[in-house]
Order: sequence, then structure tokens, then C-alpha cells
Amino acid sequence: MKDSVIADIRVLPFGTETASVSHYVAACVNILNQAPDISYQVTPMATMLQGPLERILELLQEMHELPFTMGVNRVITNISIDDRRDKQITMESKVKAVDEKLPTSPEANLVGIAR
Repeated sequence: MKDSVIADIRVLPFGTETASVSHYVAACVNILNQAPDISYQVTPMATMLQGPLERILELLQEMHELPFTMGVNRVITNISIDDRRDKQITMESKVKAVDEKLPTSPEANLVGIAR
């Protein structure tokens, strides 16, 4: 089953004028907004993508190139891909699998964390 993978992506521009990189993140998210064939979730430290591997890699290249078009001279991109082929997985199913193993107290509920 290779119709869908889950990827964790970080595009890190170096040599920017300020320590803030949120406008680079927003520009990368705009690329994802134009890709209705994938699901994504922005987190405080990375962006999670779900979709066909070929499409994820295509979007990753666009996201990696974007900071250069914004004047950055160095970009480091990190990616982790979960490509499970024995059964279909989703971002939600992975969180649910952990959530089901936690105690039932409301404080321990991962699904209740804002996403």
C-alpha cells in the first residue's frame, strides 16, 4: 500500500535578518494550500504531510526552493517519511493508537491537544 505516506518536514533558512522564520513557514504553507491532494498539519516545530510519496517529494522540493526566492542564501531541509506498506495509516490513526494506550484521565488525552 503505497498510496499514502506521512512525512515530517522542516525547512530551515539560514542567514536571515531576524531570528523569526514565521514568514518563511507561512510561505511554505501557502504552497501546501494549493495542493488539495495532500493533508497537512502545521505544528510548533515542523509540518506534517500525508499523501502519495511522489507528491510529497514534489512539494518538498518546492518548499525547499522557496526561501532562496525570498533572498536566503542557505537552506537546510529535514524530512522524515513514514512509509508503511502492510496497512493504511493516517496522521489521525497514529495519534489515536497512542491515545488508546494512555490512562483515561482527561489530562492524558492526546486527541484533546489543539491541532
